[in-house]
Amino acid sequence: MTEKLFYKDSHMQTFQAIVQECRKDGENYRIRLDRTAFFPEGGGQYADHGLLFTVPVISNASRHFKSPLAMGEMPSEIKRASSVPISGVIDTGENSNDHGTLNEYEVYDVQEEQGDVWHYTSHPFEAGDVVEGKIDWQERFGKMQQHTGEHIISGLVHARFGYNNVGFHLGNDSCTMDFDGEISKEELAEIEWKANEAVVKNLEVQVTYPSKEELENIAYRSKIEIEGQIRIVTIPGYDVCACCAPHVKTTGEIGQIKLTNAQRYKGGVRITMLCGFRALCDYRKKLSATRQISASLCAKENETAEAVEHLKEENNALKQELDRQKKILLEYKVKEVDPAQKIVCLFEEGLDGEGPRFLMNQILEKQHDICAVFNRQPEISEEGKLSYRYVIGSKTLDMRLLVKELNSQFQGRGGGKPEMVQGSLFGDEESLRGWIQEKGEALRNE
Repeated sequence: MTEKLFYKDSHMQTFQAIVQECRKDGENYRIRLDRTAFFPEGGGQYADHGLLFTVPVISNASRHFKSPLAMGEMPSEIKRASSVPISGVIDTGENSNDHGTLNEYEVYDVQEEQGDVWHYTSHPFEAGDVVEGKIDWQERFGKMQQHTGEHIISGLVHARFGYNNVGFHLGNDSCTMDFDGEISKEELAEIEWKANEAVVKNLEVQVTYPSKEELENIAYRSKIEIEGQIRIVTIPGYDVCACCAPHVKTTGEIGQIKLTNAQRYKGGVRITMLCGFRALCDYRKKLSATRQISASLCAKENETAEAVEHLKEENNALKQELDRQKKILLEYKVKEVDPAQKIVCLFEEGLDGEGPRFLMNQILEKQHDICAVFNRQPEISEEGKLSYRYVIGSKTLDMRLLVKELNSQFQGRGGGKPEMVQGSLFGDEESLRGWIQEKGEALRNE
């Protein structure tokens, strides 16, 4: 069974171990070490990534020196590497197992099987090799920030509403929590505020392994049924939960908890959360967008919402005025139509919304028998035919008798009621005008 160093120290970034087994896995390999700081997938958190390095050996004998290392007793020649300080910007990678390297070879996945932890890499190692592992610390720390933040939020929601966390996913850019009850925006704002109070308190994140008898007297959350030894993660005053994943040591390391979205989901609510550097990156992105909008609207940053609303009102007023002017122009078009013409066929371009129907109805009001309006579209058929949207109407004749044959003749589709049909087709003005005149006259004479 692999010694799990990530439980002893969640902030361990480098470690040394002995290869106990190497197995071929497709084109790659999976390595079993006597101990590891790489966290395998579990508790809603994906595996760590990182690197494995080969450690030079002192002698041939030391290469095959297994027993003391397997028992956790490192010889003096092989000292455990010290922890590396936190630096740089957190990689907001997916909530996955830890990543890292051994002997300058990437560890791209880590999985646990019956107590043994297997490290997946492209390079083979031999049993007895001494290796040094290096966790992708930026990724690991980012995951721990999100996961510990999730515990605080879930604990607060459970305490206030009695809702259970029924789903947790830590993705590349954010993490989501699913609760089996609805929560209002105002209530979520209160939860977020209290969660950040927990951060400011810089509480110790406690990890215990209670006995079966002790567990009977502990009220704790659990997303699944757990067998065997249960690991309890406690954030005093906020949450007590069974969890197998590593966490930050104190709530202050979370940095900030920000709830960015909430939506109804399966009778409850799905909440999107960002913590720490992820929250900071999100804030910077939104601040940059706000500043651009502010500059474009010549408004103060804290007044952009009001400026946008004012712009919307102006735009709506202009649209209404434009619609009014368009109708006036269409009415002039109607006046230009010969009153003696019983079948009217018009070809237009740029009519939008109710424009084609408005024009047709105005024509029919002048006692014309049939009116067909063809509104030019930007598409062109493979044969080079122009595209039109059409609306054809009559107060006295059934237009359904025309539309089926029209669609067949001109690669069209559409339909409607006796008094009006509409759809789209491909053709040219001369052919369409001639067809409407011929078929319209035949229909009038029936």
